[in-house]
Amino acid sequence: MKAVILAGGLGTRISEETSIKPKPMVEIGEMPIIWHIMKTYEHFGVTEFVVLCGYKGHLIKEFFANYAMRSSSVEIDLQAGSVKLLSPTREQWNIKLIDTGESTMTGGRMKRASEYLRDETFFLTYGDGICNIDLNALLNTHRNDKALVTLTAVQPPGRFGALVLGDTQTKVATFQEKPKGDGAWVNGGYFVVEPDAIDFIDSDTTSWEKQPLADIAKAGKLSAYKHTGFWQPMDSLRDKKALESLWTHGNAPWKVW
Repeated sequence: MKAVILAGGLGTRISEETSIKPKPMVEIGEMPIIWHIMKTYEHFGVTEFVVLCGYKGHLIKEFFANYAMRSSSVEIDLQAGSVKLLSPTREQWNIKLIDTGESTMTGGRMKRASEYLRDETFFLTYGDGICNIDLNALLNTHRNDKALVTLTAVQPPGRFGALVLGDTQTKVATFQEKPKGDGAWVNGGYFVVEPDAIDFIDSDTTSWEKQPLADIAKAGKLSAYKHTGFWQPMDSLRDKKALESLWTHGNAPWKVW
C-alpha cells in the first residue's frame, strides 16, 4: 500500500512559520513534520508515498531532492565534476510529489492526482498532524467493515483549565489544568481509502471533509477506527512549541521507529 499526504494548504493559523515555507516543512527537531509522519508509515512497512503539493510545494521537492546528499557521506571530485554517495540513506522511500494547484481544496487535490491512486487501497493523511496510531489496526477495521473509507476517530484534549464554582460563585470548588475534552469523537486525519471513493469528489473546490465524506456516510460506507493514544495537529505556534519540547526531551509518543 501507499500513503497519500495532503501537503498543499496555506497554514494561515501558524503564519509565523508558513509565511516562508509550507506547513508540512515546519520542523520538529531538525526535521520537517512531514518526515515524522512518513517515519510512522515506514514503521508499518509503508515506503511508497504520494505527496499532494500546493503552496510553496517547490520547497518540499527541494528537501527530498537533496535528502540523500544531506543524509549520506559523499565523495566530490572537483576535477571531474562528479558527486558520489558513499552510503545509502536509511529511508528507502519512493516519493511522488504531485503539483495539485495552490488554491485547490483537499478533495480536489486527490481528484487531480487520481491517476496515481486508482490502482489499490491507500492510506491518506494530512501533512500537519502526528500520532502513535496503530496503522495495522486501522487497516483491519477497514477491511472487516468492507468500508469505502475508514477514518480515525480521536478525542482531543481540552485546551483550557476547567473549574467548578462553589455556591458563592466567587470561590473555586475544583480546578483541573487541561482536562480531557467533552467526550466527542472527531476526525483525526488518518484514513484508509478505496480508489472508488474519489468518484465522490466533484472538482477543485471540493473539500474531502465535507460533501464526499457526508455522502459516503449516507451510503453506509464510512467506518471509524477509535484511536485513544497520542494525537496532535500542529495548528498553531503553541502546538509547534509543545511538539518540539516533547521531541527535545525524548518524550515524543509518536516516535515509534
